[in-house]
Amino acid sequence: MALDSLGKILIYIGVITVLIGAFFLFLSRMPWFGKLPGDIAINRSGWTIYIPLTTMILVSLVLTLILNLIFRK
Repeated sequence: MALDSLGKILIYIGVITVLIGAFFLFLSRMPWFGKLPGDIAINRSGWTIYIPLTTMILVSLVLTLILNLIFRK
């Protein structure tokens, strides 16, 4: 039935949204996240450019490990 599959998809989307929200709440409690050595911040009068290189690499490694554990055959 089409409604059964639509209901499952909506539940999955809701669960994923809750998990992402919990993840961001958890990150807000870590003041060092986003201010690691290797993150670039350029401050000039009137504007700021922030490039979180080390943070992006760390997030990529953690997500790669988690997804490899989940989808391992």
